[in-house]
Formats: sequence, C-alpha cells, structure tokens
Amino acid sequence: MGRRIVVAMSGGVDSSATAALLKEEGWDVVGVTLQLYDHGQAVGRANSCCAGKDIHDARRVADRLGIPHYVVDYESTFRQDVIERFADSYVAGETPIPCVLCNQTVKFRDLFGIARDLGAEALATGHYVRREETPSGVHMLRGADHGRDQSYFLFATTRDQLDFLRFPLGSMGSKDETRAIARRFELPVAVKPDSQDICFVPDGDYAGLVERLRPGAIEAGDIVHVDGRVLGRHEGIIHYTVGQRRGLKLGGGPPLYVIRLEAAARRVVVGPKEALGRSAVALSGVNWLGEAEVEAEAEAEAEAREWAVQVKIRSTREPVPAMLRLGPAGSADVRFLHPEEGVAPGQACVFYDGERVLGGGWIRRDGNPQNL
Repeated sequence: MGRRIVVAMSGGVDSSATAALLKEEGWDVVGVTLQLYDHGQAVGRANSCCAGKDIHDARRVADRLGIPHYVVDYESTFRQDVIERFADSYVAGETPIPCVLCNQTVKFRDLFGIARDLGAEALATGHYVRREETPSGVHMLRGADHGRDQSYFLFATTRDQLDFLRFPLGSMGSKDETRAIARRFELPVAVKPDSQDICFVPDGDYAGLVERLRPGAIEAGDIVHVDGRVLGRHEGIIHYTVGQRRGLKLGGGPPLYVIRLEAAARRVVVGPKEALGRSAVALSGVNWLGEAEVEAEAEAEAEAREWAVQVKIRSTREPVPAMLRLGPAGSADVRFLHPEEGVAPGQACVFYDGERVLGGGWIRRDGNPQNL
C-alpha cells in the first residue's frame, strides 16, 4: 500500500477525478466529504454541493474506485464560520465571498485535522491551482487554464497548509481534460454539471437568506446620487452591490450604477459609470505567501516599500498592474496603475507576480493615492 492521502470529495467531477488520479499514482487514497449545511431544498439539485445528492455521488465514486469514504458533519461549524459571517457582511454593506471563508476555515483548518488523524501525509483537493516546490519553499501558482484558475479563492492558504496540500488538476489545460479522466475511470459523475451559485443558497436568493438570519437589521433608506440628490427609496442595502446597474428602479435618464453602500446611514449611493473608478484600496487580514523578509520588514514597521505586482479584485477578472505596500498587523495598501471599477468592501484583493500567488487580503475601505 502506498503513502496515505486524504481527498476532499465534494461529489463533483473535479474532486472525483483527483481521487482517481491519485489512486492510479499508487497513493493510499481516503475520501472525506464534509456535510456543511442543512441540505433540505438542495437535495436533487445539480448546482449545489456539500449536500444530500452530492454526498451520495461522492460515495458512489469512492465505491467505484474501491477507496474508503467518510462523511463528517460540520454543519454547526460551517454555520458559525461561514453562513453567519456572510449575513453580517451583507448587513454591513459589504459584498462577501463565502467560498474563501469556507476554504480558510472548515475545508482547510478543520479538514487538515481530520487528514492528520487518519494518518495522511497530504490533503488533496480538486482546485485548479498549481503547487511548486522550490529551494526557497513551496509556491502557489495560478492554474494552467486561466479560465478556470481558482487561486483567487485560495489566497488565505498559509505556508504550512501549502506544504501539506496537493492540487493534481492545476496543470490541466481545460475542464474537458478533467472530464476525460472521469470517463476513463468510468466515474458516475463524469457528465455532472459544475456547481453554480453559493452552495448554501441553492435558489440564488442571497437577500432572502440574510433577511431570515438578520430580520431586525434590514431597514429601508434613501437612494442618493453622488451629487447629494435623493432619487428614491430602497427596502434594504442587502439588495444592492457595488457596480450594480439593473434593478435600481429609478426611472429614465442616463444609466446609473451603485457606487457605494453606506450601511450606518442606510444609504445606497449611485452615480455615472465613471464614478465607479477607484485608484487605491486599503486591506486587512492579509495573508502573505511571498518572500518572508518582505513580511518581516512590514511587521517591524520599517520604512515601507512599494512593490510592483499584479492584483485581482474580482475572481472573474484578469490581474492588473498595481503597487503594493505591506503594513503591520496584516494590513496593506494597494495603488492601481489605472482606476479599477467595482471595488467593493468585503471582496478580496489577491496579489500575483506573474504566475505566482503572493497572497492577498480583504478590501475594507476605498483609498486615494494621497492617503497611501
């Protein structure tokens, strides 16, 4: 029997193909599926994960491969670390990314403990990122297929976690290659559709979920133009996000976009497209995967230096050039070389040096060059 590795199996084609490849390589593969939420209405839907049907699919794949499979109930932890924080973020006027929180907490923090308890020397996932061992340490690289690259969602992975992780699909040129692997092993999920939406909101009604979890926090307010004019009323800022154009219900006239959300004042601020541009952002909760001396310098509060990097502020965008300055206590300032649209508090800003992932942080407020 080969070396033991635990595979995080969500019931989808990616993690299933990962398990099959590792078994073929001679690993002693153990599949683990986390039940993360009350799957209720998600059962039977093709576009959800970590619920009833997907747990069943993961078990079928494990049976086909002849590997042991365990289901672990982490519903309470997932609710506390992901769902509750998701709701609080929306109420605060932010645009949260629960997938990052899930990877940062339940999937990596807690699943790592399970993998070690099972005697594994590594944990594998079906994420489309690459891992490279170098003389200076292990690096995370973007997935070879930039259209499927998932490094944006993994910026919070620590160095220790990266040492323990494996990403067999990162070098795949396309999703078609992954499905071909699933067909070769005759896996029952070979043609299963990709996950859509947020797993614990299978109907896509994010605002409805927040209203159920935080009923007293949803209050009406004004929709205000950036020039100060009150244009209308809204039924709660949770129904809006920065950059939104549709659904404002403000009548005719030039197109207007949501520029920012002022939660304390219950205001939705709108304006023309050109008002969306931001020249800089300030970050908190920064995880640094670059050279250790750069982080040490920032923590020592030495004279901060700016570093030329590329950054992503949305998962679907390509990295853009920017200047990064790390600060103490997990803070950082990012100055864009060209104004970026749709910068929203609660989203992540991820740093790159070409293909290498340098880390990232959470967007907490807008900034201007003179404030950096």
